[in-house]
Amino acid sequence: MSKGWIPLRSCTVCHKRLPKAELLRIVKYADGNIEVDESGKAQGRGCYVCKEGDCIRSFIKKKGANRSFKTNVKEEVYERLAARSNQ
Repeated sequence: MSKGWIPLRSCTVCHKRLPKAELLRIVKYADGNIEVDESGKAQGRGCYVCKEGDCIRSFIKKKGANRSFKTNVKEEVYERLAARSNQ
């Protein structure tokens, strides 16, 4: 018996298509604030990155959120991502 439909999303770094639950979501809210979305359900434009350390490190190094959202992202967001990759 099938478990049902599982939403797939692409990592912005390695471009692998993975189930949404296996990726980390960064969201840009309507007011322009950009945060790491722990729930994965916040309203706003989102980009996804693999939870593994290599993709997160590359995302930080290349300022991937700047490219995805076409704006300058505060260093605090990248610092929170760096802290997650060290866990």
